[in-house]
Amino acid sequence: MFLALWVGGLVVALVAVGLFVFGLRRRLIQRSGGTFDCSLRWNVPVEPDLSGKGWVYGVARYHGDKVDWFRVFSYSPRPRRVLERSSIEVVARRLPEGEEELALLSDAIVLGCLHQGTRLELAMSEDALTGFLAWLEAAPPGQRVNVA
Repeated sequence: MFLALWVGGLVVALVAVGLFVFGLRRRLIQRSGGTFDCSLRWNVPVEPDLSGKGWVYGVARYHGDKVDWFRVFSYSPRPRRVLERSSIEVVARRLPEGEEELALLSDAIVLGCLHQGTRLELAMSEDALTGFLAWLEAAPPGQRVNVA
């Protein structure tokens, strides 16, 4: 009986520590400001896949001329993807369709992009999209920016 209670208490403590670390990581990512919720789908086929597969929920953070993208459900302190402003080309904008609506946040707008030859899609709120497009267009003089 004592062993079962001890093991149960240990499991509860480990779950609590895991949740605390998730929260602490997100807090550290957002500490410097300039963050927004952003789902990402990497290596998107030319024909849009509306099944909702491939979307990963994350948090993006502006960092100079780059956007660091972090997975929400990860313990890694490093960004999963780094998007350079000069390499991002916006090719399409659309609303989620089909099963995508279930995979994304309710107010998301999907932005189709090319980054160094890789097709990707970003899904974010309208406010975050306005900020993202303004950040893209605010590139220093001499940098190529392509916004559709």
